[in-house]
Amino acid sequence: MANLINHASSVEIAYDTQMQLELNGTNFISESERKGEASSLFWPWCGANVSLLALSYGSFFLGFGISFKQATIAAFLGSILSFLLVGVSSLAGKRSNAPTMVLSRASFGVKGNIVPGLLSYLIFVGWETVLVSLATLATGTILVRLGDFDRDIAMIAGFLIAISVTVFAGVLGHSIIMKIQKWLTLITIMATLGYIALTIDEVHWSKLTSIPDGSAAGFIGAIVFGATGIGLGWVNAAADYSRYLPRKVSSLKVVAWTVFGASIVPIVLVTYGAALSGSSEDLSGAIAMDPIGALTQLLPTWFLIPFALIAILGLVGGAILDLYSSGLTLITIGLPVKRYVAAALDAMIMVVGVIYFVWIADDFFYPFQGFLITLGVPVATWSAIFVTDVLMRRKPYREEDLFAERGIYGTWNFKSLSIMAVGAVVGWGFVTNPFASWLSWQGYFLDILGAKDSSWAGANLGVLFALVIGALGYFLTARKKIQLENSSA
Repeated sequence: MANLINHASSVEIAYDTQMQLELNGTNFISESERKGEASSLFWPWCGANVSLLALSYGSFFLGFGISFKQATIAAFLGSILSFLLVGVSSLAGKRSNAPTMVLSRASFGVKGNIVPGLLSYLIFVGWETVLVSLATLATGTILVRLGDFDRDIAMIAGFLIAISVTVFAGVLGHSIIMKIQKWLTLITIMATLGYIALTIDEVHWSKLTSIPDGSAAGFIGAIVFGATGIGLGWVNAAADYSRYLPRKVSSLKVVAWTVFGASIVPIVLVTYGAALSGSSEDLSGAIAMDPIGALTQLLPTWFLIPFALIAILGLVGGAILDLYSSGLTLITIGLPVKRYVAAALDAMIMVVGVIYFVWIADDFFYPFQGFLITLGVPVATWSAIFVTDVLMRRKPYREEDLFAERGIYGTWNFKSLSIMAVGAVVGWGFVTNPFASWLSWQGYFLDILGAKDSSWAGANLGVLFALVIGALGYFLTARKKIQLENSSA
């Protein structure tokens, strides 16, 4: 394994100047390649979170039995708090200029980090598959409304567009991603503003203000849903996009631009989506069955093709970052290939997954979503451990020791792995997962709160417990060791 890690760390640090193909892998970025300002982080994070799916999240927020006012506050808190974790994780990339899952070795050991690395890899591949699949299905649903489009042909068109853009950017790497995400963001935001202008008359403020406030359990559940569905899943990718910044860039600006770029559009879209859903029970019910296609009910026919385009591009923005980070994570856990080869392999897996999901499987989405949520609980514990590690350190990570099993970070950090295991066990005990029958075993601690059908059952408190266990457990077990590392020369 040491040979594999050393091989991966020796990837040539340069760009192919003609194709702009990124040749960097798990290595630290050289001083000559560290360029740009913190504001450049706005584009990848905004592009990854500008999806029209956020409009449907507004309906899901109201589904917790809360008022429009509470849904708006929950959207703000869930987005800001979760992306604060992403912003802090971005500091690790700026300070030490390496991918997230390489820097995570400092907390788990050079070999021990394979455990969270594998979980992160599965989540990346899973979500990139889901996003491209949703883009494909949404294209079919939207264009069929025009009357002259065959659904399968429409889906094939959406599939080819989504796959082409995702693979092109994800394989070529950082430089292309930063450029493409900027244009995806601008195009999608402009088209989304057009959608809002065309549907603003459907918002009935009298109905919204008449929705009564919900319980504390529903409000907290909406915040947790927003945090996990919007921001928390990006923590394990954060340093991948900040590692090219010079170390002298302001840390405060790195956090601020990450949080602002990632959260501003979801807050607006979730709030507006809640306003539309709260104004129409029919729309709210339709969104539950078809999250993106249902939004076309309010549109004139002439806007359907632009809407299909922004639906595809909005989802692709997130899929690009997932594909890029999945390739980096794959070589971090030991695959001895270059980054772009790993990304290409992941792209092949994604293509097969999308084809199976869209054209073969009868009932795949909900069980698969349940599988991803299940993985999300231990990854939430890892996120808290990693963020705590970043906050506790005053010096950059030692490059050579992140690739040496006998370095200061060790081979296996069983304390961190144990904390992650405890966080997973406790977290699974306090979440419900109705997406698949084989996941019904979760929620085994909910009797403490009044059984699985209590008002707190849907709040997914297990995610919060996983975060607390990760942060507190790592602080107590690692603070002395990190203090010594901070004080050493």
